[in-house]
Amino acid sequence: MKRVEVKPELIRWAVERSRLSPDTFARALPKFKQWESGEAQPTLHQLEKLARKTWTPIGYFFLSEPPDESLPIPDFRTVTDTLIERPSPNLIDTLYMMQRRQSWMREYLVEMGHEPLAFVGSARKTDDVLGVAGKIRHTLGMDEGWASQIRTWTDALSALREAAEKVGVLMVINGVVGNNTRRKLDPEEFRGFVLSDYYAPLVFINGADARSAQMFTFAHELSHLWLDKGGLFNLPDLQPSNDRIEQFCNKVTAEFLVPARELVQFWPRVERDAEPFQAMARQFKVSPIVAARRALDLGLINLTGFRVFFHDYQSNERRKAARRKSGGDFYNNQNVRVGKRFARAVIHAAKEGRLSYRDAYSLTGLHGTTFDKYAKVLGERV
Repeated sequence: MKRVEVKPELIRWAVERSRLSPDTFARALPKFKQWESGEAQPTLHQLEKLARKTWTPIGYFFLSEPPDESLPIPDFRTVTDTLIERPSPNLIDTLYMMQRRQSWMREYLVEMGHEPLAFVGSARKTDDVLGVAGKIRHTLGMDEGWASQIRTWTDALSALREAAEKVGVLMVINGVVGNNTRRKLDPEEFRGFVLSDYYAPLVFINGADARSAQMFTFAHELSHLWLDKGGLFNLPDLQPSNDRIEQFCNKVTAEFLVPARELVQFWPRVERDAEPFQAMARQFKVSPIVAARRALDLGLINLTGFRVFFHDYQSNERRKAARRKSGGDFYNNQNVRVGKRFARAVIHAAKEGRLSYRDAYSLTGLHGTTFDKYAKVLGERV
């Protein structure tokens, strides 16, 4: 049986890149340890299996040395002010998938005669924070008092997402790569990213992250769009890096979600409550940890108090999530994994012959009857 010559360092690199235990491969591929040490070589079939298991393009195994996979967008992530490890294949594949969607959507909108979005890049990091937050709120139709019409903060998160889509932002919330539930995205690696564009700006939120944190990530990413500054974020403890753009966006985010003037007036009514942040959450329709984060911004609590509450709340949230049944309705999930606006554009283009169904399937990750059924769920005919 013909063997394929592969350098051991490329096999070790692929395994490290996958972030899976080497024992995982040793069980599935009995000769794996020998390939890793260079004592033996795999067959092409075995190499293809290893490529699938490590989510590595098979061509990489024929390089002279491991490639340097740099991120295609600015990296605003920090871990104690140092650069973090190489991006996972799940992150890389998600980024490229979203870039393909954005590129297609941009061409589609230009072809259809749409004008560029005026709000993208309309702010500067030297602008007044209150003014920028007010402009974002106004653009989304979330002017002062909007929160009083929303029942809960989780409803508010959905309302904000729908408002962003309505004004032209491609919104994606997903906790896995495409629809592959075996490839979970790690919120410790990233909370979200922004692909800025004047026609098809895209905001991606890691759906594996706690919902309470997603609201802050979402608003933070909108702030980046107003600056026309795309990037990748992890926001540990909802804190930005020391970058000036990040500092500005964080201030805008805080003001957008919980206006300082309103909170200063409200705080004396709840500061002695047993659960003051839950009371703030009900008032401002933000999650309790976002409420606590804003109280920290304004010096109403100290950093230690915030971190204790933040970690306790998220731990409790994870426990509740673990007890809930996972999954949900597949087609409803596509409303956030693909996005209604993007899906409708793809369906229309395919129906009108401007896009092949093969490309439509590739862009949405939905194939054949699944694509057709989702189109019907959206009220579209194919």
